[in-house]
Amino acid sequence: MKQSILIIDDEEKLRSLLTRIISLEGYQVHEAATAAAGLKMLEREDIQVVISDVKLPDSNGVDLSRTIREKYPCIEVIVLTAFGTIADGVRAIKNGAFDYLVKGDDNEKILPVLSKALEKARLQKRISQLERRVSDKYNFANILGSSPVILTARDLAQRVAPTDATVLLLGETGTGKEVFAQSIHEASARRGHTFLAVNCSALGREILESELFGHKAGAFTGATKDKKGLLEEANGGTIFLDEIGEMSLDLQAKLLRVLETGEYIRVGDTKTISVNVRVIAATNRDLKAESEKGLFRADLYYRLSVFQINIPALDQRRSDIEVLAKHFIRVFADKVNKIPPVMQADFLKALQGHRWRGNIRELKNVIERAVILSQSELTTAVLPFDFQHDTAQPLTYDLAEMERRHIQLVLEHTRGNKTEAARLLNIALATLYRKLKEYEME
Repeated sequence: MKQSILIIDDEEKLRSLLTRIISLEGYQVHEAATAAAGLKMLEREDIQVVISDVKLPDSNGVDLSRTIREKYPCIEVIVLTAFGTIADGVRAIKNGAFDYLVKGDDNEKILPVLSKALEKARLQKRISQLERRVSDKYNFANILGSSPVILTARDLAQRVAPTDATVLLLGETGTGKEVFAQSIHEASARRGHTFLAVNCSALGREILESELFGHKAGAFTGATKDKKGLLEEANGGTIFLDEIGEMSLDLQAKLLRVLETGEYIRVGDTKTISVNVRVIAATNRDLKAESEKGLFRADLYYRLSVFQINIPALDQRRSDIEVLAKHFIRVFADKVNKIPPVMQADFLKALQGHRWRGNIRELKNVIERAVILSQSELTTAVLPFDFQHDTAQPLTYDLAEMERRHIQLVLEHTRGNKTEAARLLNIALATLYRKLKEYEME
């Protein structure tokens, strides 16, 4: 598809000349004699670059560039004038114009500047598409489920998202706390800025301090140059501090200062840095109880818990397992380029009876494995070998019953192949047949 350029100029001869020059380079060119006509053209056509005269019958090209950039941020604007002034050039660039050229004197610059403007427009469009994709992925509509507990959590998150309030997400590991944090960010006025996630339990105390707050060159061995902290990188946006309960007490004090004043000092520095960053924290620990024991700063706990949201464990929302499983089946089938396999009743029953210690993360991993192993159907045969030991089947201590269940699991794993089942059980095929008859499994 050809790249499209719009020329806005009331001088027909100049428009025709520019159109001919640019068309010879393989671009599609549209023309307009006024700003109003040009803006209407932008509504109808997929334009990448606008070349506009400064003096138009109904507008000023310098001001028009601002209007276009505000309404169409992925379109680049090149301003042309017969009498260039430094003041107009500076104003055009401040208004978002890509460049400012003088007619006649800069004719030979048109094509090189146009080429650079088109490349920037292409990159801007790509970035916009990626941002939209992230926004689509992390929005509240993608927090699936209709159980009361998940609806309550989602409603609270939607209510707090437009504010700048600090949020504390509480819940077991694997419940989707980071998805909630990103969704809150994407539904806020900060969505156009950076979202950064930090796992406080994955880094040692010194490394976490350096990562969060940055450091000055020479602050410690190996600090050869100044380094921005993640708080500074996320300025204007949101930082998600996962497993906040693992943060050391002295770092908690520094974080508290950021929350209260928006200021901190890099490691090894004396200069104060100011940031405007929203903090969303998460933990699977009881911070209130730990603060009462002196294991977590009470003042930080109360500052973090301005708005608490409890993210339910999967075992608390079993009615959502089916919709979550179907979603992951589609995701992973698409990932491996296959038609989504159909979930059979025994497979769903096994999922609904399982104790999900790893919550949604565990369910996601189980479904990915099952999709890879399956053909057109999902049955219990593609579940992990020991999966059904945690299902709703009553616990038994009877040796014969345990043996019967184990043989059944192996046969499901081999899809009824008795020879392979005997091999896995390390028994003779005749022995397997005898046991099948004994347990009435034939």
